Amino acid sequence: MASNLLWRRRLFRFLQQSLPSCPHLRSSTIHGPPILSVKASEILCHSLHNSHLPALKSSRSFCSRSSNLVDESQGPTAIDYHSLLQEGEFHRLADSTIHSLQEKLEDYGDSVEDDGFDIDYGNDVLTIKLGDLGTYVLNKQTPNRQLWLSSPVSGPSRFDWDQDAKAWVYRRNKTKLYKVLESELEQLCGKPIVLS
Repeated sequence: MASNLLWRRRLFRFLQQSLPSCPHLRSSTIHGPPILSVKASEILCHSLHNSHLPALKSSRSFCSRSSNLVDESQGPTAIDYHSLLQEGEFHRLADSTIHSLQEKLEDYGDSVEDDGFDIDYGNDVLTIKLGDLGTYVLNKQTPNRQLWLSSPVSGPSRFDWDQDAKAWVYRRNKTKLYKVLESELEQLCGKPIVLS
C-alpha cells in the first residue's frame, strides 16, 4: 500500500512538471494521494501514445487503450462449448471410469507386495496410496468436464473425454489416462497392470 501511494505521488509530480499548464491535474488534500480527473487521464493516455512525454520506466500501461505489443493470436485456445459433454453424460463416463479403475486397482493391490498400497474412494475422489512411493488422486471436475489426476511421477494432469478415441485424453501430450496409470504404476511397483 505504501509503495503504491509513493508511486502515485511520483507520477503526479512528473505529470505536473511535464504538463504544468494542464488545469485537469489536481491534488486532493482531503483524500490523501493525488487524483487524476477523467480529462487528465485522457490527456495522459493520449500523450503516452503519441510520445510527447519522456519514456516512463514501467511495464504497466496507464490507460485502457489496447497495446500494439499484444499478439492476440497467441492467446489461449478458445473453448468450444458445443464439444463439451452434457453434465449427465460426463457423470456417467467419469463414474464408470473411476469405478472401473477402483476395482482393477484393488485387484492389482492384492497382487503387489507393498504394505502401504491402499485404495480409497469417497466424494467423487479416488485416492491410490502407494506407501513411500507416493499417492495418486483422481477426481471429477464437473464445470470443466474433466478428470484431474495428481501423480507422484508426472504431476498434475487434466483429462478430457475424447469422443473419437473413446478415452480420457490429456490434451497437452495426447496421452490417455489408462496408459499413464499403467506405465507409472509398473514403474513404481515393478509389476505390469492392464487397465484398458
